[in-house]
Amino acid sequence: MTRPSRLDDPAVASFAWARYRRLMWWMALAAGTATVIALAILYVRNPDASIHLFIAAASGVFVTVLLGAALMGLVFLSAGTGHDDAIEDRLEEERQKP
Repeated sequence: MTRPSRLDDPAVASFAWARYRRLMWWMALAAGTATVIALAILYVRNPDASIHLFIAAASGVFVTVLLGAALMGLVFLSAGTGHDDAIEDRLEEERQKP
């Protein structure tokens, strides 16, 4: 049987998810900034490039930065609320045997 998680409490869950959404808004702003910088550098180095290159680069940079932020945000949410401590390791006893 799994142990209860602090995320089961509605007040803790509400606070944690609000913090996660705030983090994602800030990271969307950072991803947009990174995208603009990448497109500026790409234009300076390659001004005759096709518009398709700029669209692909913009979407690639934005999605990559936002995906990394989303995954790291979930790690922070899980660790910060103690959700990781609620996991039961069934093999822990076997590893401790000599």
